[in-house]
Amino acid sequence: MSSRSQLAILFLVAALIPSVSATVVSSSNHAVNDDPPPVFPTWPFVVHTWPWKQAAEAAWKALNEPVDPSSNTKPALDAIVAGCTVCEEQQCGGTVGFGGSPDENGETTLDAMIIDGVSLQTGAVGALRNVKNAIGVARAIMERTKHTMLVGDQATDFALSMGFPRANLSTPDSIKMWQQWKDEDQCQPNMRKNVLPDPTKSCGPYKPAPMDKLQKNVESELEDRKSLDVNPYNHDTIGIVVIDARGNMAAGTSTNGMNHKIPGRVGDGPIPGAGAWVDSDWGACVGTGDGDILMRFAPCYIAVQNLRAGHTPRQAAEDSLGRIERFSDFAGALVVIDREGNHGAASWKLPFSYTVRTANMNATEIIDIQPGDWMYVQPLGDQRRNAKERARINDEIRKQHAEERQIKLQKERQLELERRQKQTTSRVALE
Repeated sequence: MSSRSQLAILFLVAALIPSVSATVVSSSNHAVNDDPPPVFPTWPFVVHTWPWKQAAEAAWKALNEPVDPSSNTKPALDAIVAGCTVCEEQQCGGTVGFGGSPDENGETTLDAMIIDGVSLQTGAVGALRNVKNAIGVARAIMERTKHTMLVGDQATDFALSMGFPRANLSTPDSIKMWQQWKDEDQCQPNMRKNVLPDPTKSCGPYKPAPMDKLQKNVESELEDRKSLDVNPYNHDTIGIVVIDARGNMAAGTSTNGMNHKIPGRVGDGPIPGAGAWVDSDWGACVGTGDGDILMRFAPCYIAVQNLRAGHTPRQAAEDSLGRIERFSDFAGALVVIDREGNHGAASWKLPFSYTVRTANMNATEIIDIQPGDWMYVQPLGDQRRNAKERARINDEIRKQHAEERQIKLQKERQLELERRQKQTTSRVALE
């Protein structure tokens, strides 16, 4: 190569170096300072179960507080805590916070949960005693432990160690409610079953019933659920979802659970996927109702997966509740929100309303939902069956499997017989 050619190559490399360097720097800067996410006109956004506007206003205020970019402030989580705390302090509906839903012993306990939709970090507390700010304790569990949930007396010990004050969760009203249930109502409704004396007629103390007295079919459980009369005054949860100005989502719940529950009972409220679920890439869900049934089906997790599958928020809620209705008589409702701020709800046998405030609204609004004003579209070939029909079909399936095994065994025996006959024929031929 001539010296002139070498010089030309050097000039070409020198010309390229600045642009290569600029590309590297630009790439590095992009990695550090991501472009802001698309802003939808609904951001920021607040939605929660039930018509308690004060909770929405508190969450809305927290979302719109000035944020120092250099701080670790998370407006979405702050808003969840603010909204739930207001209802805990004001005893929204008598089913959130202290002084409501006394258990068999007359004591009020609290459940709460908070989920960060960006990281899916979760903090939850169940059967919390003697501490009023359950949602604050749930956030402390998320941020100051490596656990997801703490329960009972040990949860109280943790809360006290974190500086939450000890408080009596009973009030004169809750004690009066408990005494009336015990003395006048003869402990009805009652959460016990398969015990003696008969819990529909006695306040106990109870012991296990003999095996031949156990509840034997699904129909009797359905009747038990109906007797609980789940309604907005004995069985509610506040579930809140927020989206901050940058699209970060969070969800939270707070409740004092079911009236006259067995001590130690924890409902669906603090269970991830049941009482609430959120994923900032897709959306969120919060629920309320008969938590002992709802928690079996992870309805909020299913609803958010439905959003991923392309359902609208209302379709996602209806489908998720429909999966439960096929198997159990229950009362419950879901509110579902996609990441753009579109929202919808469904209710089954529960008069229900939810509250909304978005950036493109002038004021907080309450939306009423009529129970069961929708129909679950069942998958092809999936028929709703009662317990006897399911038992009959299961028997047929077992018989079919037994017949198939018998046929397979006969074929194997026939093949083995043919193999032996061939071996015998071969030996005779050789002889």
